[in-house]
Amino acid sequence: MSTPVADNFWAVPLRARVTQARDLAVAGLLAERNAAGTWTGELSASALSTATAVTALTLFLRGEPAEAARLEPLRRGGFDWLVRHQNSDGGWGDTIKSISNISTTTLVWAALALAPDLPGVAAAVRSAEAWLRQAAGSVAPDALVRAIETRYGKDRTFSIPILTMCALCGRLGAGRAAWRRVRPLPFEVAALPQRWFGALKLPVVSYALPALIAIGQVRHGLCPPRNPIARVVRAAVQARTRRTLEALQPENGGFLEATPLTSFVTMSLAALGLTRGTVAQRGAAFIVASVRPDGSWPIDTNLATWATTLSVNALGAANSAFPVSARVVVQQALVRQQYQREHPYTLAAPGGWSWTDLPGGVPDADDTAGALLALRQLPGDPDTRAAAAAGVTWLLDLQNRDGGVPTFCRGWGWLPFDRSSPDITAHALRAWLAWRDEWSGALPRRVDAAVVKAVNYLLRAQRPDGAWVPLWFGHQENPADENPLYGTARVLPAFCELAVRGGGGVAAARDRALRWLIGQQARDGGWSGAAGAAGSTEETALALEALAVAWDSDLAAELRGEVKAALQRGAEWLAAAVESGRWREPAPIGFYFAKLWYFERLYPVIFATGALVRLAQLK
Repeated sequence: MSTPVADNFWAVPLRARVTQARDLAVAGLLAERNAAGTWTGELSASALSTATAVTALTLFLRGEPAEAARLEPLRRGGFDWLVRHQNSDGGWGDTIKSISNISTTTLVWAALALAPDLPGVAAAVRSAEAWLRQAAGSVAPDALVRAIETRYGKDRTFSIPILTMCALCGRLGAGRAAWRRVRPLPFEVAALPQRWFGALKLPVVSYALPALIAIGQVRHGLCPPRNPIARVVRAAVQARTRRTLEALQPENGGFLEATPLTSFVTMSLAALGLTRGTVAQRGAAFIVASVRPDGSWPIDTNLATWATTLSVNALGAANSAFPVSARVVVQQALVRQQYQREHPYTLAAPGGWSWTDLPGGVPDADDTAGALLALRQLPGDPDTRAAAAAGVTWLLDLQNRDGGVPTFCRGWGWLPFDRSSPDITAHALRAWLAWRDEWSGALPRRVDAAVVKAVNYLLRAQRPDGAWVPLWFGHQENPADENPLYGTARVLPAFCELAVRGGGGVAAARDRALRWLIGQQARDGGWSGAAGAAGSTEETALALEALAVAWDSDLAAELRGEVKAALQRGAEWLAAAVESGRWREPAPIGFYFAKLWYFERLYPVIFATGALVRLAQLK
């Protein structure tokens, strides 16, 4: 067994560069706080969101022509943004940094059918159709349906909304023939008790219930099923399920604060002539409120709570640049943002946190774990301790039978974004360990049992090469859209802590992961989630932070030498990125639901700060 050696980890010039880079990063991150003293961030503009938004506004205006003076400029601005941000190959990606993909290109192409006379649209459509012919073989409806359904497989969460929008825009043909190409969604199940949904194996993920209802209804309304029993049943529950939809909608109109989901609901109701209804009116209001000054829409309003907890955890517990008075402000804000009532959307119990402080948020495991870890870094008081107990309990109750932790709902294990995932499980595990010794009695015993189950899940989930694959992050140049670099960097700190505490198989799994992570480092010292791709600030910083945590754990001498060499090479890369200013350039590694990419302006700043704070502490 070896122990950390208190030697001079850094050569003097590199130590000075790392220290200077840390100070610049900390100052830069603190400067990003909003007027309330927390962090808001800024999500990337999205061609996909913009296409769905302008489609929803166009169809809404058909039923509400008196709104033209207010909505027409937004609609035209969105179409103009889409034309100006078409990729050179004729397609569109989800962000302005994203490669073209069939989902976004199909949606934009469909939307442009609603504005044929606007400047640049005809040329954009020709280029888009050339791209789609290469990607799908044809722009004929049946070929497009096959291509979209192939991309998503059994998960109908996004394939059916895409095809629904194509039908609404006239891209799948005319009349009922077009709608028969769109699979019907069983919106009638929304009339059943919500607690049954996990057992029903619905064709959409748990958080897509509004789309299930609205899109199911527009398909039924414009192309009723041939089966007379299905037709009668669905007609009988239309009004009831619309009331369910209204109950799920937050006061600001934005389902999950997501423009695409809200737009799909709004356009579907508008096509049914329901623009005067509460849901469509609120949906249109949300779309109007969400537009950016440049005419685009983001994938989601913001990740404010997530950005705040990430920032606190990056700065660390004793950063003199982040004084106690400022920490108290954040601590109070986080305690206020904890959900105190059962959530109507997922029936989540009180005690969790969402990614945002806005009404459309839904409590989830990743944000709850992040909040718990952040509160551990902040000043404590009875309110904080009570919030932590509720949050730890909330995560314990969410743990699946396989030992892993899902995003939103326990037991929804059929579709990818409802299953347990390694990155979220490791995050929850770290949160449990951070607070475990705060209490005595039943709660720490529950934590101990949950940790054993989570570790066993993570051991099973580790790939033979040592990596873990995450859920909510990916890499567009990875053939499988995955980002094992992110997943491995997120699980490693948990396994390093567990290895120090002792645990069968954990140290060996940690060492395999470390060797995999070191092996992914590029010659220039950076890291990427895809082989051969250029390193990013986010991925390099995450890898460095994980390795820095490992350096402080109990490693064999040979592996310790490899970790040190990788840390020094990576520190050179990150210090140079800060010195040149390129460290602020975000990469599209965020992976939203249904294979949608995004980037967040604060991610590189946050992750670089976290890594540099850790690096500067190494000896």
